[in-house]
Amino acid sequence: MPDKSQYATYPSLAGRVVLVTGGASGIGESIVTQFARQGSHVTFLDVQDDPARHLVASLTAEGCPTPLYLHCDLTDLEALKAAIDQVLAAHGTVDVLVNNAANDQRQPIEEVTPDFWDNSIAINLRPQFFAMQAVLPAMRKAGRGSIINMSSIAWIIPNHTMPVYNTAKAAIIGLTRAFAHDCGSSNIRVNAVLPGAIATERQVRLWYTPEYLENIRRRQALPHQIQPEEVARLVLFLAADDSSAITNQSYIVDAGFV
Repeated sequence: MPDKSQYATYPSLAGRVVLVTGGASGIGESIVTQFARQGSHVTFLDVQDDPARHLVASLTAEGCPTPLYLHCDLTDLEALKAAIDQVLAAHGTVDVLVNNAANDQRQPIEEVTPDFWDNSIAINLRPQFFAMQAVLPAMRKAGRGSIINMSSIAWIIPNHTMPVYNTAKAAIIGLTRAFAHDCGSSNIRVNAVLPGAIATERQVRLWYTPEYLENIRRRQALPHQIQPEEVARLVLFLAADDSSAITNQSYIVDAGFV
């Protein structure tokens, strides 16, 4: 693995207002961490209070600008709107929105009920649209913005026993393209990131059996287990002014998974 001291610093991210959904753990935690280390003003939404508070304390002790954690159930659209309004009231705008929150709960096709379908879409797709809708007026007024939507390679492979999750992650690509074209005239960029098998604490705890690890090793071109910060560093680039001509694109971070 590369020397972390050699990773990029993006001056354009210092002082930028960043909103991350699902930021208390996993890839989201790394995204919050990386933005805070760039000097961004980060707010993150989640329902995991203890991990969130630990993250805030850790980054503050590190000397980063103290992130703001807001407890928010993203399936409650009124709560989501209220949380975003709170960020807008404090900062006047959101420069960067990262739609990261998701739940990859498995369910065979035969066992998918209407309630399961609705709940999965309410977590994995619906908040992405309404979070983007909520930040757009301020981004348009500012004449800039970067939105990064987290999709997944799961719908491309596709993963078994995840039909609703796969559907939502595929739809996020369409959502990204639609917003990119509708918002480009206001200098708002919209891109998607598709992680592969990422060694988050949750994934390791739930799915990383010896058989699963062997399958990853066999199918990836690169042999190492992908870490959350490797996804977060791409998100930083897409948020920074360094990627000012990049929109309407989907970037895969999967170590060459086939």
